[in-house]
This record gives sequence, structure tokens and C-alpha cells, in this order.
Amino acid sequence: MPALTLCLLCALATAVGPVSAAPVGSLEPAQHEELTLLFHGALQLGQALNNVYKATEARLVEARHSIGLYGRALGLLGQEVSQGRDATQELQASLLKMQREEDALKLQAEATAQVLQEMAQGQQVLRERMQQLEVQLRGAWLGHAHQEFEALKAHADQQSYILWALKGHVQRQRQEMAAQQHRLRQIQERLHTAALPA
Repeated sequence: MPALTLCLLCALATAVGPVSAAPVGSLEPAQHEELTLLFHGALQLGQALNNVYKATEARLVEARHSIGLYGRALGLLGQEVSQGRDATQELQASLLKMQREEDALKLQAEATAQVLQEMAQGQQVLRERMQQLEVQLRGAWLGHAHQEFEALKAHADQQSYILWALKGHVQRQRQEMAAQQHRLRQIQERLHTAALPA
């Protein structure tokens, strides 16, 4: 743009040059004033164009800088989105693994509960038989049979205690599994919410 202003001034100078070579008296005062005004206007136009050029160039530099900043911000945002996606995939894989482990534990707990149920039924049968034996022994009350009965009774009591402890363990295990399922559901809901488009 400064080159354009310089060319404009050269053109005016060449146009004014031949006129000023003529005697001053030959120019009419009106023409001389018009040329002066024209020359002054050309200078002002050149300065205005130069100012516009500088302002436009400054805006372009600022726009380039802003575009660079936006580009870097978009790059960082893309990295964060990619990292978030990777973390989400890892979390989903961990959740799937936890779900499989939980299913295996659930099956194991159900099998244990079944065994405990069968043991409880066997314990009930044993108690009934012991009660029958006690009734029979009261009539005969033999020393050796009484000792065997007491040993059998102590063994039955011990089995009852073990069965009671196992039932408590299974109950705690079920409560822990229920709490874990609740936590898994909460994590899955958060993952689902995070995966929804903004």
C-alpha cells in the first residue's frame, strides 16, 4: 500500500511538473488553486489509505494470533476428549470385569446357600433322631450308651454352631454383594450420563 501512495504522488508530480514549468503568469489563479487542492487531497487520500492499510494489517495479525490460539485450544480440547474417551473405555472394561466377578460370586453364594439349606435339613433330621434316642435311653439308661449319646449331642451342638456361623457369613456376603451391585449401578449411570452429547 505505501508503494501505491508513492505511485500516486509520482503521477501527480508529473502532471503538475509541466504546468509549473510554464510561466506563473500564464496559469490562471483558479487552476493553480485547483492543482494545489488536488495535490493536497491526493496527499490526504494517500495518508488515509496508508492508515487503513496499517489498521487492516494490524487486524490481520491479531486475527492470525487469535486463530493460532483457537487452534491450540482446540488441539488441547481434542486431547482431553481423547483421554476422557480412553479413561471411559478403561472404566467400562473394569466394570465388565467386576460384573463377571460379581456374577461368579453370586453363583458361589447361591451354591453355598443351597448346601447350607441341605445341612440345615440334615441337622433337623439329626435332632429328631437324637430326641427319639433320648426317649429310648431314658427307659434303658445304660452307661456306655449314655456317653455315646452325650458325645453325639455335643457333636450335633457343634455342627449347629458351625451352621449358624455359616448362615451369618452367607448373610453378610449377600449384603456386601447388594452394596456392590448398588455401587456398580451408580458408576454405570455416571458413565451413561457422561457419554450423552452435551
